[in-house]
Amino acid sequence: MSGDPAVTHASPAYRPTLTRRRLLGTGLGAAVLSLGGGLARAQTREVALQLSWLHSVQFGGSYIARDKGYWTDQGLSVALNPGGPNAPVEPPVVAGNALVGISAADYTAAAVAQGAPFKIIGVAMQKNPFVIASLPDNPVNEPKDLEGKRIGMAVANTPVLQALCSLNDVDIDAIEVVPTQYDAAPLVAGQVDCLLCWATDLPVAMAIQGIDSVTMLMADHGYAVHSQTYIATQDSIANRRDDLIALLRGEVMGWNDYHADPAAAAALTVGMFPDAGLDLQTQELQAERQVPLMFSDLTEEHGFGWFTDETVAANVETLALLGRDVSPDMWDRSLLQDVHDG
Repeated sequence: MSGDPAVTHASPAYRPTLTRRRLLGTGLGAAVLSLGGGLARAQTREVALQLSWLHSVQFGGSYIARDKGYWTDQGLSVALNPGGPNAPVEPPVVAGNALVGISAADYTAAAVAQGAPFKIIGVAMQKNPFVIASLPDNPVNEPKDLEGKRIGMAVANTPVLQALCSLNDVDIDAIEVVPTQYDAAPLVAGQVDCLLCWATDLPVAMAIQGIDSVTMLMADHGYAVHSQTYIATQDSIANRRDDLIALLRGEVMGWNDYHADPAAAAALTVGMFPDAGLDLQTQELQAERQVPLMFSDLTEEHGFGWFTDETVAANVETLALLGRDVSPDMWDRSLLQDVHDG
């Protein structure tokens, strides 16, 4: 999820990196690769990565992986299929139309409960992006501050608020839930005191409009639900392991580059999708605010996408509060171990 509500501006020209794949389109590339090019193309495996939302810098590391040829170097040609409100992640992965999907632990738990053969094989967002956003003159700095407040949110997210309250001994009956569209306007207009949203969208949209906000990251208060997770079927793990490792290896390299230069990832995103209505300033701020969600001491020590038995246990606990009873075997770290050990 994470739409981009900001105003659209003109996009800069897209200047792709020269990779071996693009070299094939030049005279030099044809001369150098004329003998081996056909064989190389024949050996490239075509796979798809199903994104969880519309194209934006939320998936910037994947765009870098494609742009810099990291997947080509692994023998893959990866299609990046956008998601959206009418394009759920799970069906194409189950059907085999996508090798990997970008999902979240709560969505995966719901699918597994219905019989889907999924495993979480990597975790891009080390911290769940849900925040309580408020204004500086009436801030929500900690969960207890919610008592006596009006919160704007989708009714479907009621279990999320209930879980946060349960984890922090907050009286949910002391909070007035106001059903709202996913928009900052009710907060700015004073119709609500705070919003339940992602750290990387509505607060960013307000900042672009010159409106300061206070964001309380729910992950800092016990709400542990892995987000922007990589899911694959058990069949793919058993029979297409090399492809999965190759895809994850390209992702790791792309996201490491993103970490090094989020602004460049934003520029690449805007240039790669000129018809997506993306605003460069918004994408730059989103990229910046996404970094601490995706990189941590854990990734510094073990590598991008890592998770531990302890983080899984915390997820199992929070998912139970959301009505999703899962076991730790919904996660499979073995592919990441191969990626980072390799």
